[in-house]
Amino acid sequence: MTAFTVNLAPAIQMTDEQFYQLCQANETLRFERTARGDLVIMPPTGGETSNRNASLTGQLWLWNDRHQLGQVFDSSGGFKLLNGANRSPDAAWIRQERWDELEPAQKVRFVPLCPDFAIELLSPSDSLAALRAKMAEYLTNGIQLGWLINRQARQVEIYRPDRPVEILDAPASVSGDPLLPGFVLKLRSIW
Repeated sequence: MTAFTVNLAPAIQMTDEQFYQLCQANETLRFERTARGDLVIMPPTGGETSNRNASLTGQLWLWNDRHQLGQVFDSSGGFKLLNGANRSPDAAWIRQERWDELEPAQKVRFVPLCPDFAIELLSPSDSLAALRAKMAEYLTNGIQLGWLINRQARQVEIYRPDRPVEILDAPASVSGDPLLPGFVLKLRSIW
């Protein structure tokens, strides 16, 4: 199964509300929207990818449950970035003080900010180039730490503001310090 990108402009200019309603009406699909307004249609994941996504989110959630430093989001959570894009990382985290600044209505729909931390897992329906571009987009929109996990190459690409991308080859784990103090993602279940 492959993700498809549909260029809607100039024929269709979808508002934030229309995009939200489209997502709600098609709950078995995942949609993202680029800053240019292109609609990215992502099919449901297969068993292996879903299982690995659950491991990513579960490990992050357990760490956060112990430390109570923020809020964790799974791959179905959407974020409205400053550049206008709507993105859904495979796992994400926001510092608690940023979450607390949002109005109750903002917490119900697509969160109107970039996560502080995001993980993207390269799946069979993804292109590595597209995920790298998405990680760069997160950086320009304020992310503090991002991990792109490439299972096929057994690599983790680490994205931080104002630093070159760091690539780890076949690590057993990766640390979220200092942003996520004490968080270590164990990769055994991911590889």
